[in-house]
Amino acid sequence: MGSPGLFAQVRAVLFDLDGTLIDSAPDLGAAVDKMRLDRGLPSLPSERYRSVAGAGARGLLGVAFGMTPEHAQYDAMREEFCVNYERCMTQNTFAFAGVPELIADLLALDLPWGVVTNKASRFADPLTRAMPLFASARTVISGDSTPYSKPHPEPLLEAARRLGIDPAHCLYVGDDERDIVAGLAAGMGTVVATYGYLGLEADPTRWGAHAVIKSPGALLQLLVRP
Repeated sequence: MGSPGLFAQVRAVLFDLDGTLIDSAPDLGAAVDKMRLDRGLPSLPSERYRSVAGAGARGLLGVAFGMTPEHAQYDAMREEFCVNYERCMTQNTFAFAGVPELIADLLALDLPWGVVTNKASRFADPLTRAMPLFASARTVISGDSTPYSKPHPEPLLEAARRLGIDPAHCLYVGDDERDIVAGLAAGMGTVVATYGYLGLEADPTRWGAHAVIKSPGALLQLLVRP
């Protein structure tokens, strides 16, 4: 959905991280599945975790243990998950197919790019430093870089400030409804990436985004004038 040249006035592109640029589901799933194994519980299939990978510890602990944030042990379990994830988060995490080429194309068009994620800097900073893909990113805004996280627009507005570009000339690409809510509130163009962790119950056509793409390369077609 979306026509070529739809975002012809865009001067910078911002991306969500997990489920949009990188496939981190294998490492996220491994971190929480280790908790099951450590408790003598059987391993769960990786696909059980994949659909909730974008929801972080809340979604993963929900699948692994049926646990919600209201549970008395949730905070302790969340920290155990975080420690496990820190130890494995670069083992099986890779850019989605087509993403490196997309970034190269953005650079060729002289379009700066950056990341706005709800992932805490505890994870986002070392992860993006470890992956060559992010060497050209002009900014990485984590979930704790500002007092707010998505769906609040402030992280996106902070990214625009760091880039020195008016939010109206920025495009935000994400795979979750909160990404689109934040992008719209920030006054940015918005694109849903459906190739990531979009759950079966999600209906991105109802989120109000300006466009929907099924592959990273499809974004370029929306940026280049017809």
